[in-house]
Amino acid sequence: MNELNDGPERPDEGPDREHRRPRGVSDLTVEALGALSKALETTERARGHLYSFHQLTGTADLELDRAVALLREAGHSSYADRVQKEILGRNVIPGHWTFQIIEAYNETYYEVFRDLERSALHDLADGRDHLYEAEMKEDRRTRGHPDHSARPDSPETPS
Repeated sequence: MNELNDGPERPDEGPDREHRRPRGVSDLTVEALGALSKALETTERARGHLYSFHQLTGTADLELDRAVALLREAGHSSYADRVQKEILGRNVIPGHWTFQIIEAYNETYYEVFRDLERSALHDLADGRDHLYEAEMKEDRRTRGHPDHSARPDSPETPS
């Protein structure tokens, strides 16, 4: 990885100060923080799926009102009663609706993970995020190419 330490910045080259590794931060630390952030990003995606599960389950439960009404209208009151009593408003796991699963996940896992990742970035890299990616970008970009500018405010950036 290309070490981009704090130092004199040329205004048209390299990442901004917030994406340059602080002096003394090792390659291994940058890689470790990158892995920690990637794990948190994966957890963010998992959390999004949990919210999808919550919304889809809620939408299905609300659609049951229509199913019950239509079953009654079609003369199938025994099935309408069964859906209403056995499924409508049912817990998805014992004692839990989906919102309670989300709350428990957030409090027990997600918030603790997010706070630890923020703390590691603060303590080990002066709070600078995405150092691994910023250095990868520098290694991979073609300098001088308008579509490979270092930052949004670079003179290389096409207007």
